[in-house]
Amino acid sequence: MSFSPSWPQIITTLIDGDDMSVSEADWAMTQIMTGQASEAALSAFLIALRIKGETVNEVVGFRDAILEHARSVAITPQSLDIVGTGGDRFGTVNVSTMSSIVAAAAGIPVVKHGNRAASSQSGSSDVLASLGVSLELTPEQLARVFDRTGIAFIYAGHFHPGFQYAGKVRKEIGVPTVFNFLGPLCNPVRPEASAVGVAQSDRVPLIVGVFQTRGANALVFRGDEGLDELSTVGHSHIWEVTRGGVTEHDLDPRDLGIARANIEDLIGQDAAYNAQVARKVFAGDAGPVRDIVLLNAAAGLVAYDLSLDPASSETPMLERLTSKLVIAADTVDSGAAERKLAAWIGATRDEAGVVS
Repeated sequence: MSFSPSWPQIITTLIDGDDMSVSEADWAMTQIMTGQASEAALSAFLIALRIKGETVNEVVGFRDAILEHARSVAITPQSLDIVGTGGDRFGTVNVSTMSSIVAAAAGIPVVKHGNRAASSQSGSSDVLASLGVSLELTPEQLARVFDRTGIAFIYAGHFHPGFQYAGKVRKEIGVPTVFNFLGPLCNPVRPEASAVGVAQSDRVPLIVGVFQTRGANALVFRGDEGLDELSTVGHSHIWEVTRGGVTEHDLDPRDLGIARANIEDLIGQDAAYNAQVARKVFAGDAGPVRDIVLLNAAAGLVAYDLSLDPASSETPMLERLTSKLVIAADTVDSGAAERKLAAWIGATRDEAGVVS
């Protein structure tokens, strides 16, 4: 018998507090991504799912459908994505974006997946545009930029056209939905190395679980105060996913020689301000922003090593982060991060035909 669910069946399942199978979740998200879900059905579905709570199998089904309908780009999956879920409500500067540039300057292939602001005044695409990175590129142009510079930005709004069908309903219902944390799981390149910050503690098991089902290697982390980064404000918890297993670590930045920061030291403003902060960090400015950028870049380097050699997980996390922190600092201090940003801007503008 063929599998043919319907919206009444799916919504009733959720209202009854029952979980969807992977195939049912895939069907529902496929309907959304292809514009076949009515606004009424979509609203009921998102609210019922939010009330019930998502499962790993459901998120796997959603992810599979989203990736199936994403625009493809010819970039190697042997690459790294440093990304946060957003939603931490602190409005910090663009830590993962700056850390991604540092990682790329250290020689790691980086494919960052991002969007407009989720929890700050300036999302990754906003600050990159303010820095001068051209985002309006075709998949072919993006691949050439990556080949030339070793870094690319996958703008979710361009590469997941199906998201447009959910936009109006999401805005009208005005509450967080599953879409708010799917982004880090749906990079069209499907990078084999991921360093993912998660703001909401209840979302951590879902994201860790999805990486486990992929047989992926990843670092998932959360600051104890709720930052979707490795925190310099206080302790962070790290979930290291490798070879189907999960190892948990607790991190105090002081153990790495990093002074505790105040959250106020990390607050951002609009895209222009955050871009200025990034340029200052890459120019060598010391202080709390530099510290958190280097720490998260180091996490990205650890995640990339994990993708190349899962046995690296046998080395203590503190030892790995310490060695990568030295590399990240040297990358900034040598001017390599500043040069990488300039090269990236130039490559994207060349592809976009922008005259300087």
